Amino acid sequence: MQVKDLPLPESLKQRYLDTGITHLYPPQAACVEKGIFNNKNLLVAIPTASGKTLVAEMAMHTHIARGGKCLYIVPLRALASEKYEEFTNKGVQVGISTGDLDRRDDHLGKNDIIVATSEKVDSLLRNGARWIPDISLLVVDEVHLVDSPDRGPTLEMVIAKMRHRNPAMQIIGLSATIGNPNVLAGWLDAELVTSTWRPVDLRPGVFYTDRIYFREGTRQVPQVSKNYDDLNLCLDTIAEGGQCLVFVSSRRNAEAFAKRAAAAIKSEDPALAMYAKNLHAGTEMEMGKRLADCVSKGAAFHHAGLSRNERSVIEEGFRKGAIKCISSTPTLAAGLNLPARRVIIRDYLRFSAGEGMQPIPVGEYHQMAGRAGRPRLDPYGEAVLIAKEKCQIKELFDCYIDAPPEDVHSHIAAPTALFTHVLSLVASGFAGTKEELSAFMNRTFYVHEHRGGRLVHKAVAAALEFLITAELVVEVGEHLEATAFGTMVSRLYIDPRSAAMIVSTMRSVEQYADLGMIHLICSTPDMLKLYVKNSDTDTLTRMMEDHIDELWLDFPNEDDLYRAQNDDGDSYDKQVETYFRALKTAMLLSDWTDELTDAKICERYSVGPGDIYGMVESINWLLHASAELARMCASRHYPEIRDCETCMKHGIRRELLPLIRLRGIGRVRARRLFNHGMTSPDEIRKHTPEEVARILGQGISDQIFAQLEKMSQKTSADEGYPDPNRGQSTLFHFGA
Repeated sequence: MQVKDLPLPESLKQRYLDTGITHLYPPQAACVEKGIFNNKNLLVAIPTASGKTLVAEMAMHTHIARGGKCLYIVPLRALASEKYEEFTNKGVQVGISTGDLDRRDDHLGKNDIIVATSEKVDSLLRNGARWIPDISLLVVDEVHLVDSPDRGPTLEMVIAKMRHRNPAMQIIGLSATIGNPNVLAGWLDAELVTSTWRPVDLRPGVFYTDRIYFREGTRQVPQVSKNYDDLNLCLDTIAEGGQCLVFVSSRRNAEAFAKRAAAAIKSEDPALAMYAKNLHAGTEMEMGKRLADCVSKGAAFHHAGLSRNERSVIEEGFRKGAIKCISSTPTLAAGLNLPARRVIIRDYLRFSAGEGMQPIPVGEYHQMAGRAGRPRLDPYGEAVLIAKEKCQIKELFDCYIDAPPEDVHSHIAAPTALFTHVLSLVASGFAGTKEELSAFMNRTFYVHEHRGGRLVHKAVAAALEFLITAELVVEVGEHLEATAFGTMVSRLYIDPRSAAMIVSTMRSVEQYADLGMIHLICSTPDMLKLYVKNSDTDTLTRMMEDHIDELWLDFPNEDDLYRAQNDDGDSYDKQVETYFRALKTAMLLSDWTDELTDAKICERYSVGPGDIYGMVESINWLLHASAELARMCASRHYPEIRDCETCMKHGIRRELLPLIRLRGIGRVRARRLFNHGMTSPDEIRKHTPEEVARILGQGISDQIFAQLEKMSQKTSADEGYPDPNRGQSTLFHFGA
């Protein structure tokens, strides 16, 4: 099927032709035949790199040409940024929304395409974004993630809400790994497009001893290393001009492999020196230095513990061909588009708490294997598992290579999944009675899978009972209404159980303490918590005893309320573990606001910089929500929580608050000023620009004194003098 014959806007058609896209791939042609240009819903379940994004783009530009608006949902922020870049500069307006979860973001309505995560779309629905009714096309990337126990319920509810709000809207679901696509397509009322076609031939195989066993024939691999099969496979690919991805089970394994690979590759590509220099300059931690050393020789490791800058440098270096090999945990396979000639799935067993080493899901294997083969760069792609014994060759073919991915199932009936979603349905006007609530739930994938959906309706009833008891929802006759408290909780996008816990504790506590507030938030269902090792218990117990006057939550008492199981079914031992996990997380965040360096925190808690920033980002949102809840329900704590939020955002002690509000001043510059006696804007005024320049540099000094001059003018205006800056933007901004 030729591009020139498609009913596409001429501008897009010409762009495709100019970049060499003259014919559609077979799966793309099948989408046209199934009615993509005729407003038919589609579920496109085809291999990675076979053209799913182009299918979505053609549909989006067609809708835009007709006056429509498109919403593109992705699972990860990094993927949102990638898609935003991909769709930009093609003759339409593109917007991206992944940030604050209590904003309507009405400004996004000026765009033709809006890219957002499923959580952000759920938030926009709750907050009544005005442009939502204008959406004529919904694209759901990685739609198989409705099967995720954590994020699946939100994605499922977003799809159901959007279809309810915009019944004429076209929906296109995209995926590479669905075991039961007919069932999911049935729920979406969608035409199903499936295919095994790929633009680059994929050769799956199993390595044993000195060769790869494929379905047809074998390939011998030179034995450069006597001890490491994975390294031999990697070097074999690099020797013939390819790149390699190696998937392992842990961060430690990823770093160890990258170190071995770097020593063996010893690339002299001049671009590597620049990447290594960027990495060295941006870190003070040993992990970052190890990464830079590996990159300087052509290898890298990639996992969630890396900072955003580190991940960005690695991804750019790999895409441009300078970095020859990346060893990674499976997080890399879940989102970013980083294909390689050979993908090595070294570790297909993973540790699971309480269960030991368990095989990875087949769908996860297919996600990783699908990264093999770079279109227009590789003549083929290879996905290689490694067998330790000869008998495992057939076993790995049977269990992974020839096995279909698992079926996807709804997790919305899980006991804890519906508290927030039932509240949002009531607060957002989707359901005003129990009957309407039940009718809406009948639109879910769960009820489509399970006729009648008895369990989900039971879970809804339990969630509604909690919401009424917690005064988030009230019954007025037959009608359900969200209280002002419930409406705020829904718009703040936090779990109602977290909100109830935060509010009840704040009301009961007279004396405010930052650590008490932080530990409270870390104890809620919304906050990810650090794991606690057996060796941590004594240290955490001492920490608890040392800070007992600051902690708001009591240690679980086995002889009191916790003798029996609590409402969530947690045993006493489980509650103790949860308490200590929350305490450990709170102590890390307290160290962050105490201005400990990233390197010290990483060493003390065995985490990476990416982990620190992930936790800071999470608690910042929950501190913001807590401040809003305090303003409504416990106003005496509101100012303190807002200051705590600012301290957490910047990683500073409270004494730096007056300085951090100056634009361009972050934690490092503020501390330098403070240590030189400049503890506030007024104190800075007592010094000359030259004195400040000696501490921070001339450019920052000029910027600070320009701000101070504006502050003086504003003060004069407020006292009745003319203010030339009246009506201009806010003078204070948080520094970087």
